[in-house]
Amino acid sequence: MAALSAANVAGLSLAAAQNVTDGPAAATPIRLTLDRPIDGAAAPFVVATTKGYFRSEALSVTTHIAKGTNDAIARVAQGTSDIALADINALIRFRDTPNAPAVKAVFVLFNTAPYAIIARKSRGIATLSDMTGKTLGVATDDLSIRLWPAVAERNGIAPATVKQQPIGAAVREPMLAAGQVDAVTGFSYLSAVNLRDRGIPADDLTVLRFADYGCPAYGAALIVNPKFGAEHPEAVRAFLRATVKGLRQTIKNPGAAIDAVMTQMNGGERPLELERLRIVLRDNILTNDVRRNGFGGADTTRLNQSITALAHDRKFREKPLASDIFDPSFLPPATERQFEQATK
Repeated sequence: MAALSAANVAGLSLAAAQNVTDGPAAATPIRLTLDRPIDGAAAPFVVATTKGYFRSEALSVTTHIAKGTNDAIARVAQGTSDIALADINALIRFRDTPNAPAVKAVFVLFNTAPYAIIARKSRGIATLSDMTGKTLGVATDDLSIRLWPAVAERNGIAPATVKQQPIGAAVREPMLAAGQVDAVTGFSYLSAVNLRDRGIPADDLTVLRFADYGCPAYGAALIVNPKFGAEHPEAVRAFLRATVKGLRQTIKNPGAAIDAVMTQMNGGERPLELERLRIVLRDNILTNDVRRNGFGGADTTRLNQSITALAHDRKFREKPLASDIFDPSFLPPATERQFEQATK
């Protein structure tokens, strides 16, 4: 994976990395944290910055990179970040910890979680049922494995019949490429794309997306520090409006969005990142649900089903409700979040 630019590693804003100002002196400052280094999937936020959408909303946004989604959530909980992009299922687990601050998601970016098992057909895996008797590499802190027990049960697979082998995140793709494991858990837009970049033929890869096997989980979402949200509700709303604008522009012109992303990466390959973005848009953002109901929202019934699915892996101290996890009050009006506008 390509490294983040030195400016962002230092915690500077995307705008600062380009030697431009992201807002006037009177603008409301917002500390945004992304849960992983910038790549094609971060295009909506890069575009919102480079196009001046945050600035036009009287916001001065500085962007920082966390050491994973749990770190991003912790920063928001501690108040060292105002808004963060983090996995909503990790947030559900966080909210079940003792004395956890009431951090909530306010905008769902990934309407469908990217959780998947990535396998090789040459290892005898073409469908999920083929996982029985196989060895599944699971990286430290992998999020996909938390939903695997529910997905396995739903599809008539006994989890015990699939051997889990703990592996380091850095060697996940190399081990699968070398045939040291039969499959790995991961994100479909990360591991699958990275493996093709390593020379594994596309027709030898099987991407078993949990969403295709009945998993109701949402994915990446914007979360807000409770104190910041209470004190600056209009700034949060403005941030979401700018994000929707960045998302629309990314959908309208993915190539130009990736050009902006490439200025924030060291050593990134444009074709690879463009492919990554196209996969994210197709599989995780522009779902049928989004086409019907617009960007950003979360259905209460579906979110409660996701919480129940997580209970297969975790015994909750007190199982949270959807209302404990998602706050829709900051969302732009539904008419401003409709997908059809993105194509105009």
